[in-house]
Amino acid sequence: MTLTTQRLVLRPWEQTDAADLFEYAKDPDIGPIAGWPAHTSIDESRQVISTVFSAPETYAVCLKTDNRAIGCIALKLIGVTDMTDKEDECELGYWIGKPFWGQGLIPEAAKELLRHAFEDLGMNAVWCGYYDGNVKSKRCQEKCGFVYQSTCEYLDVPLMHEKRTGHASLLTKENWLRNK
Repeated sequence: MTLTTQRLVLRPWEQTDAADLFEYAKDPDIGPIAGWPAHTSIDESRQVISTVFSAPETYAVCLKTDNRAIGCIALKLIGVTDMTDKEDECELGYWIGKPFWGQGLIPEAAKELLRHAFEDLGMNAVWCGYYDGNVKSKRCQEKCGFVYQSTCEYLDVPLMHEKRTGHASLLTKENWLRNK
């Protein structure tokens, strides 16, 4: 499935996106703050496309002007997320390459994916989290209408082999409809 916004195309990842993925995912300011290590090779990026980014409801974030992958956004469904165990709830995750920070692209992509979650997938709630210090992610959640729910200290971050403080926010379908 492909989704579109005013400036973006959200589409499935392809192996031909590996070089673009590596270009942004190798930046140490991107992955580690989100809980995953910076990529070290195009082969690693290719492997991530084959495994992690092949999950249902995982999309390459692309500008309409060139359709090249500049970030990723996903709805993590039951069995993939640890934020809920309900069939009608999921978790939103996202990141975007540093050259595209501050342009409102991830909030734009997130709003379309939230529409898809509530209207097309029948979700009643979407969770989203961020680690201490990730103010850009926190701000994106606020722009999308998420409401803070809880803080968890000593949260396992397995890909980084460490523990962090994490914050969870929730957007219900009712609140989404009210603010739409």
